[in-house]
Amino acid sequence: MIVVTGAAGFIGSNLIRGLNRRGYTDILAVDDLTEGDKFRNLVGCEISDYLHKDEFRLKVNQGGLSGVDVVLHQGACSDTTERNGHYMMDNNFRVTLEIFEQCQQKRIPLLYASSAAVYGPGPVYAEDPANERPLNVYGYSKYLFDQVLRRRMRELAAPVVGLRYFNVYGPHEQHKGRMASVAFHNFNQFLNEGHVRLFAGWDGYADGGQMRDFIHVDDVVNVNLHFLDHPEVSGVFNCGTGRAQPFNDVASSVVNAIRRHRGESELGLDDQVSQGLLRYIPFPDDLKGRYQSHTQADLTQLRAAGYEHAFRDVQTGVSEYVQALLQG
Repeated sequence: MIVVTGAAGFIGSNLIRGLNRRGYTDILAVDDLTEGDKFRNLVGCEISDYLHKDEFRLKVNQGGLSGVDVVLHQGACSDTTERNGHYMMDNNFRVTLEIFEQCQQKRIPLLYASSAAVYGPGPVYAEDPANERPLNVYGYSKYLFDQVLRRRMRELAAPVVGLRYFNVYGPHEQHKGRMASVAFHNFNQFLNEGHVRLFAGWDGYADGGQMRDFIHVDDVVNVNLHFLDHPEVSGVFNCGTGRAQPFNDVASSVVNAIRRHRGESELGLDDQVSQGLLRYIPFPDDLKGRYQSHTQADLTQLRAAGYEHAFRDVQTGVSEYVQALLQG
């Protein structure tokens, strides 16, 4: 049996689909469906059982992981603006530690979601403590468990891989609200209002010029499956494209993908701005000092671990995503 936590979430539900494509269906989906609409992400997924996250945590702490082949731990609070440190540290750090201890005791491979938020302001995004300065408690909760794994690397009884997700976008993120990707928000803004909005310049960047490493969720799934195939590898690895692109590229790609769908000609960035299709809003005061204006994954260690596949650029991945959204 494969356990996927956060199974009804964005990355978790896409992981289940990736596993299903490989023929895996004996999957225990762990999540919290108190907000019932999240069930939609599991429609079309083949799973063998569902368990509430609190019941699963109790099961873990009672040593009840017998018969589990691997745990893909994606469950977490991913709201980078959450200020409740007690909740964040319990939900993200402590639960991951409990799962880790049981997986080690029963020699079960563990793949877990870390985050590029551990790097804070950068500017170097390579997997080394010298580069890691989280700007918020979410980033710290991920950072702290990565440090646990590093301390335990030489005594592991079963493989453990932490993947530092950069800015992930793609299908099945609609439930995330304000924490959904900029591509998702831009898509809905354009359909509803006829234009998209980005932050104006700040921190030395031009309007819409802040840069992130945007990665399509299908590429994230492929990286997870690679490590599932290579249990001889353990460690913390970046999961990004190695390419930084401005938010302008995302917004422009969304606008042009919708225009193509409507049979309209594509427009360059300047034309989109001049025609009011792309607009800039003041940078929020409450994000200043807590916002990553530039991220770019260093893929040296990921490539050294044998992952050779190319990653979609923003123009390709966002266009695919918009087509999926338009098809409903």
